[in-house]
Formats: sequence, C-alpha cells, structure tokens
Amino acid sequence: MGTVVDDAAAAEFHAFFEAHYAELARLAHLLTGEADAADDLAADALMALWHRWDRVRGAEHPVAYARGVVANLARTRIRSAVRERRRIALFWAPRGAGDGYAVEDPDVSAVVDVQGALRRLPFRKRACVVLRHAFDLSERDTSLVLGISVGTVKSQTSRGMAELQRLLGPEAPAVRVQVAVAAQRTGGRH
Repeated sequence: MGTVVDDAAAAEFHAFFEAHYAELARLAHLLTGEADAADDLAADALMALWHRWDRVRGAEHPVAYARGVVANLARTRIRSAVRERRRIALFWAPRGAGDGYAVEDPDVSAVVDVQGALRRLPFRKRACVVLRHAFDLSERDTSLVLGISVGTVKSQTSRGMAELQRLLGPEAPAVRVQVAVAAQRTGGRH
C-alpha cells in the first residue's frame, strides 16, 4: 500500500506527465527527426524522471530538467545511429571505394523541408535552434536545458541559423527560416 506521501508524489508526477508529455515528444521529434522515436524518447525521459521524482520535483526548473533528459537521450540515439551507419557502410563498401562515407552534395535549391535541414545540423546547433525558435525558450532556459553557457547558446543558435539559411538556399532570408522553424512548434508546414 502507498503512503500519503507516495500518493501525493504519484499524483504530482501524473499531472507533470499530462502537462509536458506532448511537448517532450515534440522536442524529441525535432531533435532526432524521427517521429517514431519521439514517443519512445519522451517516455524514456519521463520514466527516468519518475525514478528521480523526489529530486526533480524539488528542482528549480523541473521542465528544463526534463528537456535536458530528452536532449541527452536524443544525442545518445543520434550517436548510436551514426555509429551503426558507419559500420554498415564499412561492411558493404566495395574494396577501393574510399571510406564509404562520402555523400554527394544535395541540391540546395531542393532543400525546402526545415525538418530535413534541421537533421543535417550538428546536435548542439540543432538543439539550440529548436529550443530557441520552436519552443521559444530564452537563452538562459536553453542553457539550463542543455547544460551549457548562455554564450554558447548564443553562438550555436547564430551558427545554426546561418547553416539553415545555407541549407535552404539563398532565397531563404533569416526571417523566413525563423518562421519555418517556429511553425514546427504547432506541426504546421511552411
């Protein structure tokens, strides 16, 4: 049987889950670019939070803590996928074909999908752009989520936006890129 404290903690966690699960799944989707993995990552993050709920609920910013867990899980998933792709490429690469990693440059004018462009950014740049523009977090809140300095958030966001502009083509002004990234917040297309 649960105690009053256990029941109160469970009710509090349930309310937190209901309030933030969809947002955490959306964050996971934008960070990984994988809709199928988003729910799993959000659920894994919330499971980790439940195991540390006494510490999480006492934190100054429990939602930032949850976003940080999702970001770390997404980073781990991306790194694992990259390692697996490299192993497969090495295994199937014909002898003398070089390192097997070369990818032809994409047709930049054809890159109009912001999610596709986001997937091409290095994780930290992608995380900063997504948290700042799709989730409207302040530089300070983004630094809390990612565990980096505010200055790093500023530089990585700036560089990430510049890279998105490059990927989306010269006809994509910064304002259009910001609007397109922000449209991902509601699942809207640009």
